[in-house]
Order: sequence, then C-alpha cells, then structure tokens
Amino acid sequence: MTKLPTRRSVVLKRRPVGRPEARDFEMLEDATPAPGPGEVVTRTIWLSIDPYMRGRLSSRKSYAPPVQIGEVMTGESVGEVIASGDPAFQPGDVVVGSRGWQTHSLSKADKLVKIDRGGAPLSTYLGVLGMPGTTAYSGMKDIGQPKAGETVVVSAASGAVGSVAGQLGKRAGARAVGVAGGPDKCFFVQDTLGFDACVDHRSIDLKAELAAVCPNGIDVYFENVGGAVQAAVFELLNPFARVVMCGMVSQYNEEEFPPGPNLGFVVGKRVRIQGMIVSDKPERFAEWRALAAPWVADHSLDYREDIVEGLENAPEALAGILGGQNFGKLLVRVGKEMA
Repeated sequence: MTKLPTRRSVVLKRRPVGRPEARDFEMLEDATPAPGPGEVVTRTIWLSIDPYMRGRLSSRKSYAPPVQIGEVMTGESVGEVIASGDPAFQPGDVVVGSRGWQTHSLSKADKLVKIDRGGAPLSTYLGVLGMPGTTAYSGMKDIGQPKAGETVVVSAASGAVGSVAGQLGKRAGARAVGVAGGPDKCFFVQDTLGFDACVDHRSIDLKAELAAVCPNGIDVYFENVGGAVQAAVFELLNPFARVVMCGMVSQYNEEEFPPGPNLGFVVGKRVRIQGMIVSDKPERFAEWRALAAPWVADHSLDYREDIVEGLENAPEALAGILGGQNFGKLLVRVGKEMA
C-alpha cells in the first residue's frame, strides 16, 4: 500500500466555560493509520459545523457521550477514499459519514454512505441533503405535521435546519413565519426561501411583532433557539398546536440552564411538545435524500452555505455559530474537491 500522508487533527484541550474559544482546542499531527478489514481512510474535503457540538464539549450528561480531553473533536465530513480495507469502497470514491475534525479519517465502512459525484454539490450532503435537512424533515413529518391553512413558525429560520423546516411547511400549504437575527437574514428568509413573513428576534417588541404576523395564532412551532423567542411563541400557540423541540441554542453556552416557563397552558390547549434527535430514526436520512435531491436540482428547495477556509479555523467557526454569526449552513473547507 502507498504510504499515507501525515494527518492533522483538532483535539479538545480543555472544556470551555461559556462560548468556546480557539484556545480550548489544539492541532496535532501524526501518521494516518492504514485501514484494517472493514475500514476506510478518507481525505476530508468538507467538515460540518453544527450547534449540537457545544454539548459534546461539556461533561454534563446528555444523549451522547462528551468528547474527552485530548480526543479528536467530533463532526461529520465528506471525503475522498484514499485507502480501503473493504471491497465496497475504492480509492476515488466520495463518502459522507466519516467523523472528526481531521484532514484524514479512519472510519468503519458500515458507517459511510457513498455519494454520486455527478449529483448535487458535495457540500449539500452535510447541509440541505444531510443531517440538518433530515432533521427538519423528520421533525415536520413525525411531530409538526403541518396542514394547509395552518401557521408554522420556525426559529433560526435562516439556518440549515430552520430554512428547510419552513419550506416544508410551505409545501404542505401552511403559512410559514420565520424568526431570524437581523434584516439581512429576515430578507433572505422571505425573499429567497419564500416564507410569508419573518420577524427579527432583536426587535424592541418581539411579542407584538410576532403577534402581528400571526393573527390566527400558531399551529406548529419548530424550536431551534429557546429563550425570549420561545416565550413569545408560546403565548400565541393555538389549541392542539404541535411544538418540535429540536434545539435550544440560546442556552448552549450557559453553565446553568435558565428556569423554564410555566407550562400549565399545555393541558388546557392540549399542546403536543416533543423533543427529537435525528438519529432516533436513521431511515429518515435515505428517505430525505431521495425526496429532496430532485428539489435541490430544480432549485425548488433553496439553501445557503457559509464557508470557512481551513481546518485550523474550525474552533472559531464553532464559536461563531453559537453566537449566531453564521448565515446559512456552516461548513469548513478542509481540502480540495477532485477534478
């Protein structure tokens, strides 16, 4: 086997307090290991940066184990196979699913999915056709279940998950209202994504502005943010509303979670509030890709990407997404795409 290149990896140096900083991580170099039977080595092209990563940096008990000190930071990537110990994968294949902030990754072959190089842009398999898109699809299909004539509100509406969730609401015939940060994002949500309205969460009177664009109340709420946005939405929920609890990015950097609202209204209004983790239903990934790929190809499903250059900038990118500085799906370009 041809000698494999040296790899660079970003590892956790210390657990951050509050928003992560670059000094919480460090870059290491070592030899890329050769693949054993059933293993594949990939050269990373695209690395996904997502809000859930903040939870992996904390020792707090959660649905997934935390990254340990000295361990490579977790994150899904798209890469090119450069060495394979599994007959299903050959050098030159492109795959999604390898994990880790690394220039080269050793992965179990059964954790990888081969990508058609002649299809959608490779980056979309980490965004609109990847975990974020699947999260929106699964949340809407299994919990939100929007119907024609209803009002759907989506927080972080310009982000990778929210942008798809709102468009799915529109496809179901519902009225889609977004909440986003700043006039540029709100304009994008309405003008490009096709939402019926969008409210700036930095507004002086968020509750009044949200009520004005939701005159018939709210039937489905796709929650990505929490905090003041959630409080404003909950006051407008209709009887039998459905709330998809996907994320609470406003509190991810907090050492202590803020006290929650009084949920007594849930009984009287018979509201359904359900949390979700996209990996609970892995079958949704292939289902979503098959459904959404034609929409991406014909541009009827819109998306936006925010690209950071270089693996060394991944820590700052993570800090940025937790502060709402990204605009669209946040990606790190780690290596060049094949010609």
